[in-house]
Amino acid sequence: MLILVTYDINITSPSGQKRLRKVAKRCENCGIRVQSSVFECVVDMTQYEKLKHDLLKIIDPDADSLRLYNLGDRYSTKVEHFGAKRTIRVEDTLIL
Repeated sequence: MLILVTYDINITSPSGQKRLRKVAKRCENCGIRVQSSVFECVVDMTQYEKLKHDLLKIIDPDADSLRLYNLGDRYSTKVEHFGAKRTIRVEDTLIL
């Protein structure tokens, strides 16, 4: 299933900047950054629950915002992209 992870971390303090780096790093481990604070992740239910658990441990719920959108398995018709940034299919093999 495709999960869209969006976040807004309060970076007015050094601890906020640290949380921002941790959230981004955790999301990079399972998905592709499509905008500054937006990741697309193809995961199964176990991976989704682990990701959610990890992110909830990182954020400060009084200062930060985290949104997880489950677009399901048939997401190809639910996502449209317009603009300059090149689109990458998250389920394709990535060769480095």
